[in-house]
Amino acid sequence: MDPKILEEITLSKMPFGKYKGTTLANLPVSYLEWFLRKGGFPPGRLGMQLHTLYEIKLNGLEYLLQALKK
Repeated sequence: MDPKILEEITLSKMPFGKYKGTTLANLPVSYLEWFLRKGGFPPGRLGMQLHTLYEIKLNGLEYLLQALKK
């Protein structure tokens, strides 16, 4: 796993869709679950970021992102 991915999740914005412009870390888990129901996360770096964020939120590890958000 790329250690910079957590920082990227707190800085990068969703490039498309309902939550376009929202910081990835602020996406609701329901939106991440929607991706899974619709066939999975997009390919590439964005998909990796979203999948990592999903695992963080699913397992109650959002505190890992709190320090980076500040």
